[in-house]
Amino acid sequence: MNLLLLSNSTQHGRGYLEHALESVTGFLPSGARLAFVPYALADHDAYTARVRDALTGAGIDVRGVHEGGDPLARLGEADAVFVGGGNSFRLLSALYRTGLREALIKAVRGGLPYVGASAGTNMAAPSLRTTNDMPIVEPPSFEALGLVPFQINPHYLDPDPGSTHKGETREERLREFLEENDVPVLGLREGSWLRVEGERAVLGGERDARLFRRGAPPRELAVGSDLSELLGVRGEFDTRS
Repeated sequence: MNLLLLSNSTQHGRGYLEHALESVTGFLPSGARLAFVPYALADHDAYTARVRDALTGAGIDVRGVHEGGDPLARLGEADAVFVGGGNSFRLLSALYRTGLREALIKAVRGGLPYVGASAGTNMAAPSLRTTNDMPIVEPPSFEALGLVPFQINPHYLDPDPGSTHKGETREERLREFLEENDVPVLGLREGSWLRVEGERAVLGGERDARLFRRGAPPRELAVGSDLSELLGVRGEFDTRS
């Protein structure tokens, strides 16, 4: 498979996709017809226009899958697909409703390049369970696309030792996940991404990442780290430690 999984699409102080534009345009085929999946936000037209504005200068032809009335046909015409960020529950619910979930699995496993950002990166994991989002809608299942066999937590935030907030830190929430599930979780800090090409996975971007495994302390991963071993894991869900 050919995947580019971004933690975020907008970096502080920069425009949409600006921090990753070179990697995104280098990943996409030259002159690509890009099917954009806007379902994580409510205004599909405005969202698609935003992506089109960011990529048109690079010669990328952006087409929203909602345009023309047949999302599956739009996907079938594409040279690559980009699943944008927003609310992961809303996005996954729409993928089930439109039939795009199964279509994406088949197309991407068949070689269609896949770009995900935030919620779109969550979709690449087996389950929705490590999203940061509020469940504003109820999808038929938490089962996502499963393009990689491990979980991802985009927008990963490190614990702040000076904070007076008494809610769970991101690390505590991921540890809770691992109490019930035995599958690695890759915490992607903002500005980082994962590049998967065939059987190789490499951490890219501007910031290091953090890997969580059951029964082990979190491990820091430097940009450029080879994470190919994660592509061979077999996760177990709903299993207590």
